[in-house]
Amino acid sequence: MTAKTALITGITGQDGSYLAELLLDKGYVVHGIVRRASTFNTQRIEHLYEDPHHPQARLFLYYGDLTDGTRLAGLLEKVQPDEVYHLAAQSHVRVSFDEPEFTGNTTGLGTTRLLEAIRSVGLSCRFYQASSSEMFGAAPPPQCETTPFHPRSPYGVAKVYAYWVTRNYREAYGMYAVNGILFNHESPRRGPTFVTRKVATAAARVKAGLQDVVYLGNLDARRDWGYAAEYVEAMWLMLQQDEPNDYVVATGTSHSVRDFVEYCFAHVGLDWRDHVRFDARYLRPSEVDDLVGDASLAERVLGWRPTVRAPELARLMVDAELDMLRHSAGLMDAATERMVPAPTAR
Repeated sequence: MTAKTALITGITGQDGSYLAELLLDKGYVVHGIVRRASTFNTQRIEHLYEDPHHPQARLFLYYGDLTDGTRLAGLLEKVQPDEVYHLAAQSHVRVSFDEPEFTGNTTGLGTTRLLEAIRSVGLSCRFYQASSSEMFGAAPPPQCETTPFHPRSPYGVAKVYAYWVTRNYREAYGMYAVNGILFNHESPRRGPTFVTRKVATAAARVKAGLQDVVYLGNLDARRDWGYAAEYVEAMWLMLQQDEPNDYVVATGTSHSVRDFVEYCFAHVGLDWRDHVRFDARYLRPSEVDDLVGDASLAERVLGWRPTVRAPELARLMVDAELDMLRHSAGLMDAATERMVPAPTAR
């Protein structure tokens, strides 16, 4: 059988790297779109990459941008994917308040450009849209597929637009297009400015004596946190069904930011209250108070169930930070040993 071909936008992100691993393990040929930058931004997938000239290579990368529909159409024509996973976006909620127009142009309209490129090229591929629990915003928990949206940030608003345009292309053109409404999902590969990674890093660095405090905003916000490496399997399962549908992916449990902070610091034997300081700059103009997902449809239809929840996730992330610090310290020690001349015999 010929291997399936997948195209992933946002392949260099947290979810993209885990999804690429999953698809390669399943025998796919994987193509990824990378945004051009003056510095390398492929650290999360370096362990997967091999010379594309190698006859057994199955991972290929291309420069592209969600603001360039012509380029997207050209890549789709070249790759001819069986499945498209659209993960790329301006994904930082707090930043979306500072850059609302850019967020709308990439996170919202970028999805339209990609769907229209698929339609204009005439592909019969299956399409996954990375929707977000931020679309629910102020809607009371628990939230499921039928919960009305009430976004509380430009990011959430842009994701609502992308959700509905995905459904519109499914209904108008008969495309196999689905929305995965993923609640917060984290990992050691999370970006360093996201609160879970920021806290896990701080706990490890405080334990190592490298810093003393970390500055945070709202500690009362509650989220449904799961493990990103598990959530990408749900993405794949959505595109393997006979009929397209939209699914919530979540753990069904709610924890406050304060809870997560406590889990991280307690794991290294520290009292978080001695090391956390408040900074109003991290507050959002409008906050989402409580998100907790009802993923019973995904469990029933896809057979997907989470196994890692917030307490285990916090420990996993802190351990990864400690391992990186030990590795860095080992490299520094080795470098120092090479620089120090051997003692001469007397």
